[in-house]
Amino acid sequence: MTRLKLADLNDEKPVRLTLEISARLHRTLAAYAVAVNGGDPKGAPTVERLVPPMLERFIAADRAFAKARRSRNET
Repeated sequence: MTRLKLADLNDEKPVRLTLEISARLHRTLAAYAVAVNGGDPKGAPTVERLVPPMLERFIAADRAFAKARRSRNET
């Protein structure tokens, strides 16, 4: 199996956020959770636990956002 981009699911104090996603996206995220768990559905993280680290990684990888944020902080 290839190395998945999402490796760590840190436990931090959560902030509640409510959002709606499509059923298709939910199924895809659930399948991703099983993949993160080595293909075993038993003990796979919930979709709710996957979304925050996925968003963090997405934002961290966005070079344009990082550049804009650095330039804003320099002023």
